[in-house]
Amino acid sequence: MSKKIADLRSDTLTKPSEEMRRFMSEAVVGDDVYGEDPTVNSLEERVAELFGHEAALFCPTGSLANQLAIRMLVAPGEELLTETNSHIVRAELGAGAAFSGITTRTWLSPRGELKADDALNIAKPDSGPYLVSTKAIAVENTHNFGGGTIQSIVEIKKLHQECQTLGISMHLDGARIWNAHIATGVALKEYGKYFDTLSVCLSKGLGAPIGSLMISTSDRISKARQWRKRYGGGMRQVGIMAAAGHYALENNLKLLKTDHVRAKVIAEAIASVAPSVIDPKTVETNIVGLDLSSMKITAFELAAQLKEHGILTGPLGSKYLRLVTHYDLDESDINLVKQVLPEVLKRALVA
Repeated sequence: MSKKIADLRSDTLTKPSEEMRRFMSEAVVGDDVYGEDPTVNSLEERVAELFGHEAALFCPTGSLANQLAIRMLVAPGEELLTETNSHIVRAELGAGAAFSGITTRTWLSPRGELKADDALNIAKPDSGPYLVSTKAIAVENTHNFGGGTIQSIVEIKKLHQECQTLGISMHLDGARIWNAHIATGVALKEYGKYFDTLSVCLSKGLGAPIGSLMISTSDRISKARQWRKRYGGGMRQVGIMAAAGHYALENNLKLLKTDHVRAKVIAEAIASVAPSVIDPKTVETNIVGLDLSSMKITAFELAAQLKEHGILTGPLGSKYLRLVTHYDLDESDINLVKQVLPEVLKRALVA
């Protein structure tokens, strides 16, 4: 019998449940490039309505949804602002520049936490013929590389108000906006009303095998649909995948609360032996980010030792290790992490 593995590298590793697979197999499908897949159409309508917008576009990946969105807001040679460690500039391989000619500038914030003034202080709209003009600001909620940080709705409101005055658009990278919604109780429409475009992901904590959606006005979505095809993202009988999104919204959204509780439990177990590595108060959703800068052990060394015990984690840099809880884990997995990780860190402290 193979050794059981507790895989906490990412919530993208979730697999569709048997119930979700059955639901997918029964989906009514059509050709989505022609706009004739009824399951895709109904999912797009459903998600647009959830966030209080006119329309949505089903995409295979969150990166594509993000890139389509910012292309609708920023012309080639114009500027997008975002936080230094945000996914859109760190993990999408320069797609904004490569595909759309978009230039970016960033501000650095601890844990990726949004402070409206940080963005506004570097925003340069209407810069004339000799300097680049800021056209949009992207906010990531929750902030992945910040450790699942939830962005303050107060700061979002403030940024929106000032951007309205300045003529700057706003994009939400909401890959894990579902986690923010469950953790805070802030309505999805409340988040949605402050952004001109949004992207949301179904294949992380919600457990669908594929799929993100770009959300905006009907006009922008119509234009983005052409660009999706141009980028090679046009899909045919993809209602099978869209059905997974319907199932996830109906059944798995409420399960995110358990992921949040488990992440906090793991953080508390780690902090009990190595408080410099993690502050449990900062663990707001399903991501536990370990800062190993005060320790001799590297993230890669720690990940290798944990793997020997059947625990997979994600080293993201030499001194940062990420653990992500998700619904494919069970209590035995969490108990294993709680038992092993503090012991490994204790040994590293005395090494």
